[in-house]
Amino acid sequence: MALVGGGEFGPGNEAHDELLAGASHGQGFLVATAAARSRPERAVRQGILWFQQFGLELTELAVYTQKQAQSAALVEAAAHAGFFYLAGGDPGLVASLLRSSPVGAAILSAWRNGAVLAGSSAGAMVLCADTLVRQSFPSHTERRAVPGLGVIAHCAVLPHHDTFGHKWYQSARAALPEATLIGVDERTCALWHSGAWQCLGPGAVTVYAPGTDAAPYRRGEVEGLPQPSTRG
Repeated sequence: MALVGGGEFGPGNEAHDELLAGASHGQGFLVATAAARSRPERAVRQGILWFQQFGLELTELAVYTQKQAQSAALVEAAAHAGFFYLAGGDPGLVASLLRSSPVGAAILSAWRNGAVLAGSSAGAMVLCADTLVRQSFPSHTERRAVPGLGVIAHCAVLPHHDTFGHKWYQSARAALPEATLIGVDERTCALWHSGAWQCLGPGAVTVYAPGTDAAPYRRGEVEGLPQPSTRG
């Protein structure tokens, strides 16, 4: 499992994406649900081209509507896949479409059966217990929590942590006083591998445990994060 801080499908992501591609088995899917309102075809095209250099051929798993999230054909495809990459975009949208949907359940079931599961920015946010969405418009900084897919319990991701995500901290902590907040820099990955979390990429993974100071980690083991849940 991989939580990428944003800036996916470009230079700087090679270290983790090559590892993810090498661990894939079976059909690989790019899921651009979060980008549904902002030219998802561009994210799909970039992702497919990017992973070809690592020998991985991806196709799109098109989940942009409630009807598609209920599609038996898409559920069947997801259930037998070996790789999923959830691209960035709107965290509230991806949470609402995948949470408690048959396709979302099929993606998680495939991961629990050995598939690779990675997300960037909004795609990483939705994998946690809580997803931080805008509290009000037009403010980008103030955040409130909505339920995510719950693969990583008691946590929420602050993506783009090195550019603007760190500004979310105060509102995120107010919304989730008991949660561990995970700041992930752009083109950087918190990777669950061989029973431990690791930081890969040019930036840092910063762990904000309740009641403690921020703890940044670079290119090595990351402490203080729970093991992803393998229960359905």
